[in-house]
Amino acid sequence: METQFNVEVDAVGLNCPLPILRAKKAVKDLSSGEVMKVVATDPGSVKDFEAFCNQTGNELLSHEEEAGKYVFMIKKG
Repeated sequence: METQFNVEVDAVGLNCPLPILRAKKAVKDLSSGEVMKVVATDPGSVKDFEAFCNQTGNELLSHEEEAGKYVFMIKKG
């Protein structure tokens, strides 16, 4: 079952820190409890998004790797 999300951030082809900056901007517009989907290709984004969620109080619901893309589901705290 695929997680429902409110907004999708396309960070494909972007390198650190751009995926985090795009996510930071998008999460501002979400209400508490809403979910953001982020798609990135930077392998460093896995650690970056874990740190981002820890530092911002948002919840990393899941992250998957498929066909060279990293898909993160982040719930706004």
